[in-house]
Amino acid sequence: MITFCLHQTSTDPYFNLAAEEYFLKNFQENCFMLWRSQPTVVVGKHQNALAEINHDFVHSHNIPVARRLSGGGTVFHDLGNLNFTFIRNVEKIQEVNFKVFTFPIVEALKTMGVEAYTTGRNDLLIDGKKISGNAEHVHRNRVLHHGTLLFNSQLEALKGALKVDLSKFEDKAVQSNRSEVTNIAPYLPQPMDVEDFGNRLFAEISSQIVGSQVYSLTETDLEAIQKLSDEKYRTWDWIFGYSPKYRFKNKFQAPKGEIAISLLVEKGLLVDVEITGTISETSGQQIKEALLGCPHDLQAVESRLVSIHDLLQDEKISPEKFAGKLMK
Repeated sequence: MITFCLHQTSTDPYFNLAAEEYFLKNFQENCFMLWRSQPTVVVGKHQNALAEINHDFVHSHNIPVARRLSGGGTVFHDLGNLNFTFIRNVEKIQEVNFKVFTFPIVEALKTMGVEAYTTGRNDLLIDGKKISGNAEHVHRNRVLHHGTLLFNSQLEALKGALKVDLSKFEDKAVQSNRSEVTNIAPYLPQPMDVEDFGNRLFAEISSQIVGSQVYSLTETDLEAIQKLSDEKYRTWDWIFGYSPKYRFKNKFQAPKGEIAISLLVEKGLLVDVEITGTISETSGQQIKEALLGCPHDLQAVESRLVSIHDLLQDEKISPEKFAGKLMK
């Protein structure tokens, strides 16, 4: 069986995530891909995106948010992190386990003098610290398995971008498990940069695969992947609207006293809004009417609140501050 091996040059996270789906659903051959992305928070398919990100940090650092095809927890990509993807045809889905796909990574690292291991969960560790998180997605008789490899990633940015306080969200979404992480680079006997590491890793794994064949994207591939990227992976509907139903609750101190907020969100839209506390019932109802059907998105919420600016002014509440309290 031929296995196409691709060492992606694109660092566009949406393009790379679209490439995975494209090869999963449009090819019969097995595939191995190695790729990097610009700084990005990538949530799992079944996660509540807003509940997983540190809203202020992500916006102040202009870090995009993406959603991948597989389940599991949220991860942080940057140019110091490599991502690997295996796509394989299988006869019985039950026979597939994470070790089948992490074994080649462990063996490749071993040739570079790095002793990594798995605990039986969906991650790889060095000295008890996580260097790789893995997830899978099944499509018909094909399995997509992918994972991260922290080489010299900005670990402080990783910690800053991911939310640790989920107290304001009530949902049944998959939640991330936070683990102590480390980079691979300090454990290398001989120093190398991330490009050299990527080239070495690609060569090692490709050599392990029987029937491996280096593959370059054709113009047809590029056009199809870009189309999928633009029409799905970059869209608000996929990134935030795909989140499971959830309720967001918050309280804040307004000039007249405490105000409580309760929002029910389905497919990313506000389907129920409750505003209570030291605010008139009439004002609470008008705010509710203004917000119903609005995407749970800062700019969209601000825009709706600006339309009732006079009402909020009477309550001595700024639209910008109120919008922030509806989000975080």
